[in-house]
Amino acid sequence: MKATQALHDMGQSLWLDNITRGLLASGTLRRYIQEFSVTGLTSNPTIFDHALKNSTDYDDAIRQKLKEGKSGEGLFFELAIEDLRQAADLFRPIHDLTNGVDGWVSLEVSPLLAHDTAGTLAAAKALHAKAARPNLFIKIPGTKEGLPAIEEAIFAGVPVNVTLLFSCPQYVAAAEAYMRGIERRITAGLNPDVGSVASLFVSRWDVAVAGKEPEWLRNQLGIAVAWQAHERYRHLLDSPRAERIFNVGGRAQRLLWASTGTKDPNASDTLYVHALATPFTVNTMPEATLKALADHGDIDGCIPARACKGDDVLAKFNKAGIHIEALGDQLQVEGAASFVKSWNELLLCIASKSEALKAA
Repeated sequence: MKATQALHDMGQSLWLDNITRGLLASGTLRRYIQEFSVTGLTSNPTIFDHALKNSTDYDDAIRQKLKEGKSGEGLFFELAIEDLRQAADLFRPIHDLTNGVDGWVSLEVSPLLAHDTAGTLAAAKALHAKAARPNLFIKIPGTKEGLPAIEEAIFAGVPVNVTLLFSCPQYVAAAEAYMRGIERRITAGLNPDVGSVASLFVSRWDVAVAGKEPEWLRNQLGIAVAWQAHERYRHLLDSPRAERIFNVGGRAQRLLWASTGTKDPNASDTLYVHALATPFTVNTMPEATLKALADHGDIDGCIPARACKGDDVLAKFNKAGIHIEALGDQLQVEGAASFVKSWNELLLCIASKSEALKAA
């Protein structure tokens, strides 16, 4: 049995952190669903930027949209929604079979809105309506300004993938924003069944402290933060507040492990997958990591028995002079800035391609 199947059977959802038109047209995504137990997909500006730069797969569609008077951001979202609709339709049988627990795809609002609450909410509603797929999450960053937009989007019935979460306090704030939105729906007599995941970025922690931590703590920080967040996740799921939501038909906001590709060339290429194998969570992994797991992964246990180690490891990092909460805040700021950079590069790529195609 492939490790991907073993992980799925253990109770964790495997999602692909990638989408390109080539993946769809070639049947590769369908094959990953059938052979690697992939049950969902995530996207972000960096992924789309690479997809547009590194292929001509979008050229015909861009030509057509230019004829229709589309340009810039509007043209990009047309392309992205076309891809994600196709992906959502591939995952729809899984979504239906699991009663909406699984089978999701994700589309992010413009990263330029990361600190604009009203703009984020308006974009989330508009993109969800335009995509017109019940199994499509709108990604909203868990920034200070994003949190009220998350609550309002959930209250409006828009499924949300909360992105750019790094620390345990950031995760808890996002989870509470989700629950507030659901509680307001219950009070208003609305259906409380609105899907959501909270995406905790893992590997960037280890990149941030590379060379600063003691050698014996190398590549342990991201996993320790994840263990701590998972313990808090289980506590929230077992809380009376959550149980009241479940009792009237609401669902849990699942914890999602993001940024799980190994960055250290001297470490295992499935380091974060094996360390974070746990039921009722999602791991969205890069294509290379998915292939590595299918090829030589070995799933031999799950995280709950090891979760108590997280605080011990974090204490050792603090003793080594690495201040976890401050670093988490810094990583969120840097993550938002990185997505803005990719977004601007993406729009430049669309503009240059548009000019080249017009000239041709």
